[in-house]
Amino acid sequence: NIFILFVYIFISEVMSVGSMIVFKLQGNGYDGLLVAINPRVPEDQKLLANIKEMITEASFYLFNATQRRVYFQNIKILIPATWKANGYGKPQHESYEKAEVIVAAPYWKHGDEPYTLQYGECGNVGKYIHFTPNFLVNDYLIDVYGSRGRVFVHEWAHLRWGVFDEYNNEKPFYITGQNQVKVTRCTSDLAGIYVCEKKSCTEGNCVINQLTGLFKEGCAFIPERTQTAKSSIMYMQSLSSVSIITEK
Repeated sequence: NIFILFVYIFISEVMSVGSMIVFKLQGNGYDGLLVAINPRVPEDQKLLANIKEMITEASFYLFNATQRRVYFQNIKILIPATWKANGYGKPQHESYEKAEVIVAAPYWKHGDEPYTLQYGECGNVGKYIHFTPNFLVNDYLIDVYGSRGRVFVHEWAHLRWGVFDEYNNEKPFYITGQNQVKVTRCTSDLAGIYVCEKKSCTEGNCVINQLTGLFKEGCAFIPERTQTAKSSIMYMQSLSSVSIITEK
């Protein structure tokens, strides 16, 4: 019974400022999570269906990733007033500005990549998760980011627990105590290959910078799609072996 996700849909009358909506943990289930669709998003029933499907999948994944501790019990979806009513209820205190998850046009910095707005330090809750309509309805993006349910749990960890990604695009490599160059990743047992795509390469191989001891710019670590080593959801949620949330 724990995986029956109850979805309540409300049609927004105005983008009013309501009282703060706070999701709660009731027993082991998150209750009252609010997903709001921006008023400028055109009506799309596939979008609505995929939101439900995404969070249903996320509930299973979160339950397993937290060693059967928590899941999503019910959510509320706030849709634009321009959409057909279809028997949806009217909001009480729910508003777009108070949503934990928003569906809106891309922000220029991120494009269709999902992200969580985080102001604070590690451990501080985030402000909201942002998905684009394109991410939610176009399946080709699943090949890029992984399944939507897994992506949701990755972003949820940012929002709820204030954790950060366990990779570093600015410093993708480090030197071990044995003076070996390794890629920044969790876990170090993940298999993959080093690929160089820029002029610093020698016959396609990554080259060491003699000053830093690290690979020169243009070298990247490409993990194998199929893995056996268990890894954290905050590394690359698209990998098959990513199935745990690292404990504090």
